[in-house]
Amino acid sequence: MRGKLSPMRKPTPAYLGLLLCLAYPVAAQQPAEPAPPAAPAPPATATPEASRASSSSKGKKKPLPVYLITGTVFDERALSFPDVRVRIRQTSEKKFRWETYTNSRGEFAVRVPEGNEYEVEVQAKKFKEQSQTVKADAGTIQQRLSFRLEPATPGKAGDKK
Repeated sequence: MRGKLSPMRKPTPAYLGLLLCLAYPVAAQQPAEPAPPAAPAPPATATPEASRASSSSKGKKKPLPVYLITGTVFDERALSFPDVRVRIRQTSEKKFRWETYTNSRGEFAVRVPEGNEYEVEVQAKKFKEQSQTVKADAGTIQQRLSFRLEPATPGKAGDKK
């Protein structure tokens, strides 16, 4: 019996799949060509506005927002305050041009054009409205603000004190 060979069995699909997986070289799983190198940095003398403006094909040239106003809003117990309305306008204008809401950690961030003075206003229901002024100078790139909202007084007409 030792010298007899058993007839060959037909391989099952699972066996063929396993054989194919093991036979497939690991090197073939990597990309065929290497990733392109990172784009070279613009020269140090070029300003961010100039590099962005040269890449746009539009005829209009608007000042690009390069100044970042960031901040955190806290409640009266110094806990982060999510979903607070944050509005920003130039101090010379009546209309608010930017609006956002704080995230789950009470933080916000808005990019505005530099060289102007801005008013940042925060509003939340049942809390007093607060505002701060920011001077977006050309020498700096960011301003960090902090607001601590106080509850609004529940005074009504006709209430006795």
